[in-house]
Amino acid sequence: MPTPAHGRLLDRQDALDAASALMNGPPALPIDTEFARTDTYRPKLCLVQVAVPGQVFCADMLAPLDFGSLWNGLAAPGVTKIMHAAKQDLEVLLLSFGSLPAPLFDTQIAAGLLGFPPQAGYATLVAAELGVQLDKSQTRTDWSRRPLTSAQIDYAANDVAHLGELALRLRERLVARGRESWALEDCAALLDPALYGVRAERAWERLPGVAWQSSVVQARARRLAAWRERRADQANRPRQWILADQALMALAGSGPADVAGIETLDVMPRAAVRHSAPAILAELRQAEADLASGALQITPGEPPATTDNGRLRKLGTLVQKLAGELGIAAEILATRADLVALLRGASDVRPLRGWRRDVVGERLLAAL
Repeated sequence: MPTPAHGRLLDRQDALDAASALMNGPPALPIDTEFARTDTYRPKLCLVQVAVPGQVFCADMLAPLDFGSLWNGLAAPGVTKIMHAAKQDLEVLLLSFGSLPAPLFDTQIAAGLLGFPPQAGYATLVAAELGVQLDKSQTRTDWSRRPLTSAQIDYAANDVAHLGELALRLRERLVARGRESWALEDCAALLDPALYGVRAERAWERLPGVAWQSSVVQARARRLAAWRERRADQANRPRQWILADQALMALAGSGPADVAGIETLDVMPRAAVRHSAPAILAELRQAEADLASGALQITPGEPPATTDNGRLRKLGTLVQKLAGELGIAAEILATRADLVALLRGASDVRPLRGWRRDVVGERLLAAL
């Protein structure tokens, strides 16, 4: 049984450069990150853990170092980067280094295609596949605080110490079942930089149900969402701290004409009224002006009609059947949102792309 890992903290330039030079040799490089994001808009990278044969390094990203050598190691061509549930780690690496490490093998994606729950955790997989019980006592650690204890460093090191062996086992099983190409395709899709970050003009798309609102409500919501995104970015504070979704939609729905109108909304905190009322009113007025002048044209969408429910159930039953035959969760093939979009005529939906089109997409199209 593998023994717990002991990580080596890299907080000096010579040690970082020496460790980074070792990253270009192995065929695969297990990587993980620790970051803080509770009170910021952008994640703050605190630690990067990397396993090379016989050693685990934990690079202190808050130390005053030049991390160019680390990135050269992480981005080494021809070296597969092994990560678990990689999307958030990729986001913070992209923000920190301006690029993404490739190629990628994500053990969560691989496990999902072998019948594990789609969101299976790393500790769960290590226990199931390797028989190792990982210490989770540092789960709530504030990784931005210094100094780090030896217990914290070892905890972080264990997040990559078993990752290489886990990936090897999962990949062997994928090959045996003819699904390795599925996993590699889904992993490669995570390396699109467009997945990370939000353009202010498209921030409204994150608002639930906004597409079914009237044109004027949508126009107001779009302006407010864009303003909130820019404000959160500038202040580096969570967007919900600037203006909660519930408050944003209440403002879009009521369209108050003055501060007194904003104050009548129970969902508006007094601090938000005091600091942001003039800006909010300006955005609301501009939204209405853009709509009136034709500068902004919005056609309200139709919410899922009750008459679609039968067709939606039919498609859902088909997905469940195919997923059952494959021994995987249905959402890996297609989510409910995918099926709703398909019923509305969308052609660029996940079930109609790549390996999923052959497995489930053509069957769904035939059932429409």
